[in-house]
Amino acid sequence: MHDLTGFQRDILYVIAGLEEPHGLAVKDELDDYYEQEINHGRLYPNLDDLVDKGLLEKGELDKRTNVYTITQRGVREIEARRDWENQYLETGELQSLLQR
Repeated sequence: MHDLTGFQRDILYVIAGLEEPHGLAVKDELDDYYEQEINHGRLYPNLDDLVDKGLLEKGELDKRTNVYTITQRGVREIEARRDWENQYLETGELQSLLQR
């Protein structure tokens, strides 16, 4: 996961959380999160990169719609990232700030 951009990580998280993660559903979620429209020229090359890295699989829902599923490797990468984040979020200064 260390070699992914923040945008690619966000795509991976969105796909992991959607029931039917097709391109437009992913785009809609990212549009909401970023509070601006994500253009197709940014989204689809990044989806393809995640497929190439073995973190997603790409299939066809119909002739016009691709569906994306997270691979076991993708799940492991998310879990490892969450563990890494939690070591910083559960201890130290942030915990003190949250308790105030």
